[in-house]
Amino acid sequence: MSSKNQTTSAEDQARHALAPKLRFSGFSAPWTFEPIAKVLKEHKLKNTAGRDVFSVSMEFGVVNQIELLGRSFAAADTSHYTIGRRYDIVYTKSPLKAFPFGIVKQCKFDGEVALSPLYGVFTPTNPHLGLLIEAYFESPNRANSFLSPLCQKGAKNTLQITNATFLSGRLPLPAPPLEQQKIAECLSSVDDLIAAQARKVDVLKTHKKGLMQQLFPREGETQPRLRFPEFRNACEWQQKKLGSVCDIQRGKFSHRPRNDPRFFGGQYPFIQTGDVVKSEGGTVIASQSLNEEGLAVSKLFKPTIVLITIAANIGDTGLLQTEGCFTDSVVGLIPKSDVIPVFLELIMRGQKENLNKVATTGAQKNINNEILRDVRVLLPSVPEQQRIASCLSSLDAQITAETQKLEALKTHKKGLMQQLFPSPEEADA
Repeated sequence: MSSKNQTTSAEDQARHALAPKLRFSGFSAPWTFEPIAKVLKEHKLKNTAGRDVFSVSMEFGVVNQIELLGRSFAAADTSHYTIGRRYDIVYTKSPLKAFPFGIVKQCKFDGEVALSPLYGVFTPTNPHLGLLIEAYFESPNRANSFLSPLCQKGAKNTLQITNATFLSGRLPLPAPPLEQQKIAECLSSVDDLIAAQARKVDVLKTHKKGLMQQLFPREGETQPRLRFPEFRNACEWQQKKLGSVCDIQRGKFSHRPRNDPRFFGGQYPFIQTGDVVKSEGGTVIASQSLNEEGLAVSKLFKPTIVLITIAANIGDTGLLQTEGCFTDSVVGLIPKSDVIPVFLELIMRGQKENLNKVATTGAQKNINNEILRDVRVLLPSVPEQQRIASCLSSLDAQITAETQKLEALKTHKKGLMQQLFPSPEEADA
């Protein structure tokens, strides 16, 4: 054999001698870098029995379309839809921001469902491989590295890729079935922990929603259905105009264009509409900051006040807990002495639907200070406000703590998958 052929053979062996950084004991054989067609087979079984239609979501996987989207977008006749069965792999060519070439998910339900004929549906050679393939494609880096060379954009920004082309793509996988099973069981156990933690967060949020419905008067009533023992014989809540219980001041940023960089990057937090929306009623974290020149065209507000959005997104609320500035599409509600800021935020959160009804329309929906001043709110005594606010704040803290645990589990899984799979760079080397 010539030295050239020997070199080529050595390079081929090195390329195929793939291995992850983290492996279960007892496994040392290199992973194979082969076309995915070796472990997935397309099936084209059609939905002739009127099965429920499922869709594919990056967050929720393959789920019932009505439960996911609130309604069915399926054709009247779904007999040409493809059947999806437990362990099948589904490739949807709908682009997402982080996944511009589509997403890949495994069917994890019992029974059979109907899937859009636009999806590719494939059966793995064993269920463990199906879970490994889904896990591989959960990483945008790995998914895009696999799909990008295979896809072409169509005239209407649709992805032009056949199922056969998808199957021609190559990815690294462990050869021994037992190693496949070990990895799949590991990932499945982490998924179970994530699902259990997500259910715990959902239960707490549902509990809070139900509690708020009991702790605040219903429309047309002046007392809540549930009062703390020390307030059960207290008087009815008093209806007042918002303008009489707080000072209403609009945010300010007078310079145009708004995005002139010379005003930004200083020590003064500058809150945008999106920052209030993200807070979901809690502490608002500024995504930008102003320097001294920026402060000169804006206004600095003192905590603690309620922030409410008045343009585009209308009626989203949050709390300004530190000194800060905010844009003129946000209004600050500065409570008077007989109103607790946290309680006022809770009251205004319940006004979102009403504010959207009275918003003026133009280039975009908006409300103004005059509309806000006339909003009628029901208020109990300051001690009862404090009691309700403390109760719900304690529940919020619990929800935040459990949500952080959920995010930590998701981060742990991402890190684990980076260790359990060879990197795309190694596979492409």
